[in-house]
Amino acid sequence: MAEATQALHGGRIVVIGGGISGLTCAYRLQRLGLPIILLEASDRPGGLVGSQEKDGFLFESGPQSFQGTAGILELIGDLGIEDQLCKADPRAPRYVLRGGRLIKVPMSPALVTSSLLGMSSRWKLISEPFRRTRPPTEEESIAQFVRRKFGHEILEYLVAPFVSGVYAGDPEQLSLRAAFPTLEEWEREYGSVLRGAMKSRSANGESRSAPPLCSFRNGLNTLGQTLANKLGASVRLGARVDAVTKKEANGRSGYQIHVEQAGGRATIEAPAVVVATPTYVASPMLKAISSSLTRTLSGIAYAAVAVVASGYHSRQLGRPADGFGFLVPRAEKVRTLGTVWNSCLFPGRARDGAVAMTSFIGGATDPNILSNSADEISRVVREDNAKILDISGPAIATAIWKHEKALPQYNLGHVHAVRAIREAERLIPGLFFAGNYLQGPALGKCVEQAYETADAVRSFLGAA
Repeated sequence: MAEATQALHGGRIVVIGGGISGLTCAYRLQRLGLPIILLEASDRPGGLVGSQEKDGFLFESGPQSFQGTAGILELIGDLGIEDQLCKADPRAPRYVLRGGRLIKVPMSPALVTSSLLGMSSRWKLISEPFRRTRPPTEEESIAQFVRRKFGHEILEYLVAPFVSGVYAGDPEQLSLRAAFPTLEEWEREYGSVLRGAMKSRSANGESRSAPPLCSFRNGLNTLGQTLANKLGASVRLGARVDAVTKKEANGRSGYQIHVEQAGGRATIEAPAVVVATPTYVASPMLKAISSSLTRTLSGIAYAAVAVVASGYHSRQLGRPADGFGFLVPRAEKVRTLGTVWNSCLFPGRARDGAVAMTSFIGGATDPNILSNSADEISRVVREDNAKILDISGPAIATAIWKHEKALPQYNLGHVHAVRAIREAERLIPGLFFAGNYLQGPALGKCVEQAYETADAVRSFLGAA
């Protein structure tokens, strides 16, 4: 089939990937007055972020909420959708399963009186600011760090479940330096992470309250869809990029993006390219540009996760779903990683007299979960939740999503991989990256990093 070449007038910047990172980067470039085109292989924008209405329930296919950090709230205001924003009650309790029952996790300093931890662990928390330590010179895993500073119980019942909730990761493999660099910095500077946290807050004049937990009235898909609507005709869905190659013409370098769409093929020429796909997608498309870069990208691991959403009549639950939800330590021998009580957090998630909840299963500690059928995965989650929450009878609505590569793993060596990607950006002018593997998987981090990438593109074109 003949391949058409589109030398787009004005030299549009091509953004590859229509997840939140790619959409935000493209939107920022558009706001900066730069012509763009965004190519997304699937038939919808937003990536793993998606919302589905079913039988009177509103379910989310990926992330269930986001922290309302300054950057993402600024974007929401700029998009004009702040009136659709929902904020969860910051006092909504969180629970951890221990000994088969849910125990509330109080926020520090009340944590030192919680029955979740034994006396020895409580003492390690209380005394940590008075014990000066230094991080080792070699890179530490999160598990190594927590055992060294706080002991195994705090790792097992606090940190490991939290890590599963954020990264779906294995604390034995996740890098402290990559995933939580501030903790290492505080220990190096102050000899104590708790003392470092207190001094940092004092020095920066920060509020002690965490950013609010947020969503939208009609679900998280509101963000991606609004961004796509603002970009308008600049978004091309169902456009799969096979390869990106370099082109030299008239003493200037640029790129050719080889695209397959609607059974046809085309080559788009651009002065700059932003690759905002997952690394396993980016790696093969860039092999003609740099073999070492493609090896680095392909070396970043991803965790498989299944998302199981369920709706029940309130009367079916033997205990109320009265908070954020719960996390499950691996020592409890329960396969489900955790469950979010969506209808307790945000309005409109369940019909009258019902509750909506979403569970996660799989992750780096259970990598083979997706080899099971959707029915089998749903059965495991249903039985786990029924035992923990004393649920009687079947769900009145369910939905399941199987994500083979849901979240990038910030494992040992990840810092070096990111450094190599940044070095490639420096050595290959006009090639840029955006994504949740660079500064963190949270939506707020993706937005901030996408803005930084857009600003770097503008600076590059201004200097070219």
